[in-house]
Amino acid sequence: MLYPKIMGLDVGEKRIGIALSDPLRITAQGLESYQVQGEQEDIAYIRALCEKHGVEQIVCGLPKNMNGTIGPQAEKISAFAEKLKEATGREIIMEDERLTTVFAQRTLIEADVSRAKRRKVVDKLAAVAILQGYLDRTKIY
Repeated sequence: MLYPKIMGLDVGEKRIGIALSDPLRITAQGLESYQVQGEQEDIAYIRALCEKHGVEQIVCGLPKNMNGTIGPQAEKISAFAEKLKEATGREIIMEDERLTTVFAQRTLIEADVSRAKRRKVVDKLAAVAILQGYLDRTKIY
Protein backbone atom coordinates (compact mmCIF):
# COMPACT_ATOMS: atom_id res chain seq x y z
CA MET A 1 0.00 0.00 0.00
CA LEU A 2 1.32 3.43 -0.95
CA TYR A 3 0.94 6.43 1.32
CA PRO A 4 1.22 10.19 0.81
CA LYS A 5 4.81 11.29 1.33
CA ILE A 6 6.24 12.95 4.40
CA MET A 7 8.69 15.84 4.13
CA GLY A 8 11.57 16.35 6.54
CA LEU A 9 13.04 19.81 7.17
CA ASP A 10 16.24 20.94 8.83
CA VAL A 11 15.64 24.69 9.11
CA GLY A 12 18.72 26.83 9.52
CA GLU A 13 19.64 30.49 9.28
CA LYS A 14 21.16 30.19 5.79
CA ARG A 15 19.79 26.94 4.36
CA ILE A 16 16.88 24.55 4.77
CA GLY A 17 17.65 20.88 4.28
CA ILE A 18 14.75 19.06 2.64
CA ALA A 19 14.09 15.31 2.53
CA LEU A 20 11.16 13.17 1.38
CA SER A 21 9.91 9.76 2.42
CA ASP A 22 9.35 7.03 -0.12
CA PRO A 23 5.67 6.13 -0.80
CA LEU A 24 5.90 3.20 1.64
CA ARG A 25 7.27 5.51 4.36
CA ILE A 26 10.24 3.24 5.02
CA THR A 27 13.16 5.40 3.91
CA ALA A 28 14.01 9.08 3.72
CA GLN A 29 15.86 10.51 0.72
CA GLY A 30 17.53 13.88 0.52
CA LEU A 31 15.85 16.26 -1.90
CA GLU A 32 17.91 19.45 -1.65
CA SER A 33 19.55 22.15 0.43
CA TYR A 34 17.48 25.25 -0.20
CA GLN A 35 19.13 28.67 0.18
CA VAL A 36 17.02 30.80 2.55
CA GLN A 37 15.49 33.82 0.75
CA GLY A 38 13.13 35.26 3.33
CA GLU A 39 10.31 33.83 5.39
CA GLN A 40 7.50 34.44 2.87
CA GLU A 41 9.55 33.11 -0.06
CA ASP A 42 10.74 30.11 1.95
CA ILE A 43 7.20 29.16 2.96
CA ALA A 44 5.92 29.59 -0.61
CA TYR A 45 8.76 27.39 -1.91
CA ILE A 46 8.09 24.62 0.62
CA ARG A 47 4.35 24.82 -0.06
CA ALA A 48 5.01 24.36 -3.80
CA LEU A 49 7.23 21.33 -3.05
CA CYS A 50 4.44 19.84 -0.93
CA GLU A 51 2.00 20.17 -3.83
CA LYS A 52 4.48 18.84 -6.39
CA HIS A 53 5.44 15.75 -4.36
CA GLY A 54 2.08 14.95 -2.73
CA VAL A 55 3.28 15.62 0.81
CA GLU A 56 0.74 15.05 3.59
CA GLN A 57 2.87 15.79 6.68
CA ILE A 58 6.00 17.77 7.46
CA VAL A 59 8.51 16.69 10.09
CA CYS A 60 10.46 19.73 11.21
CA GLY A 61 13.64 19.42 13.25
CA LEU A 62 13.48 21.16 16.63
CA PRO A 63 16.94 22.18 17.85
CA LYS A 64 16.57 21.57 21.58
CA ASN A 65 19.41 22.34 23.96
CA MET A 66 21.41 19.30 25.08
CA ASN A 67 19.55 19.32 28.42
CA GLY A 68 16.21 19.09 26.54
CA THR A 69 15.12 22.69 27.07
CA ILE A 70 13.83 24.99 24.34
CA GLY A 71 16.18 27.86 23.50
CA PRO A 72 15.86 30.93 21.26
CA GLN A 73 16.67 29.02 18.05
CA ALA A 74 14.05 26.36 18.82
CA GLU A 75 11.50 29.12 19.46
CA LYS A 76 12.28 30.65 16.04
CA ILE A 77 11.90 27.27 14.33
CA SER A 78 8.60 26.64 16.15
CA ALA A 79 7.25 30.01 15.00
CA PHE A 80 8.33 29.25 11.42
CA ALA A 81 6.67 25.82 11.61
CA GLU A 82 3.41 27.38 12.80
CA LYS A 83 3.40 29.78 9.83
CA LEU A 84 4.22 26.87 7.53
CA LYS A 85 1.27 24.93 8.93
CA GLU A 86 -1.08 27.84 8.27
CA ALA A 87 0.24 28.34 4.73
CA THR A 88 0.29 24.68 3.66
CA GLY A 89 -2.58 23.17 5.63
CA ARG A 90 -0.26 20.22 6.38
CA GLU A 91 0.25 18.63 9.77
CA ILE A 92 3.60 19.70 11.25
CA ILE A 93 5.42 17.29 13.55
CA MET A 94 8.27 18.70 15.61
CA GLU A 95 11.09 16.17 15.93
CA ASP A 96 14.05 16.49 18.29
CA GLU A 97 17.05 17.11 16.08
CA ARG A 98 19.84 17.11 18.64
CA LEU A 99 23.05 15.87 17.06
CA THR A 100 21.62 15.35 13.55
CA THR A 101 23.98 17.95 12.07
CA VAL A 102 26.89 16.36 13.95
CA PHE A 103 25.84 12.97 12.53
CA ALA A 104 25.62 14.46 9.02
CA GLN A 105 29.04 16.13 9.33
CA ARG A 106 30.70 12.92 10.57
CA THR A 107 29.10 10.87 7.81
CA LEU A 108 30.37 13.27 5.16
CA ILE A 109 33.86 13.43 6.69
CA GLU A 110 34.04 9.62 6.80
CA ALA A 111 33.00 9.59 3.14
CA ASP A 112 35.93 11.94 2.46
CA VAL A 113 33.72 14.73 1.12
CA SER A 114 35.55 18.05 0.82
CA ARG A 115 34.72 20.88 3.21
CA ALA A 116 33.21 22.99 0.41
CA LYS A 117 30.93 20.15 -0.72
CA ARG A 118 29.99 19.29 2.88
CA ARG A 119 28.70 22.81 3.42
CA LYS A 120 26.36 22.37 0.45
CA VAL A 121 24.86 19.01 1.49
CA VAL A 122 25.06 18.82 5.29
CA ASP A 123 21.61 20.38 5.74
CA LYS A 124 20.03 17.93 3.30
CA LEU A 125 21.65 15.00 5.11
CA ALA A 126 20.49 16.37 8.48
CA ALA A 127 16.93 16.54 7.07
CA VAL A 128 17.27 12.89 6.04
CA ALA A 129 18.37 11.98 9.59
CA ILE A 130 15.42 13.89 11.11
CA LEU A 131 12.88 12.27 8.80
CA GLN A 132 14.41 8.78 9.04
CA GLY A 133 14.30 8.99 12.84
CA TYR A 134 10.61 9.85 12.68
CA LEU A 135 9.87 7.08 10.15
CA ASP A 136 11.70 4.49 12.24
CA ARG A 137 9.85 5.55 15.39
CA THR A 138 6.40 5.51 13.79
CA LYS A 139 6.53 2.48 11.48
CA ILE A 140 3.12 1.83 9.96
CA TYR A 141 3.64 -1.72 8.77
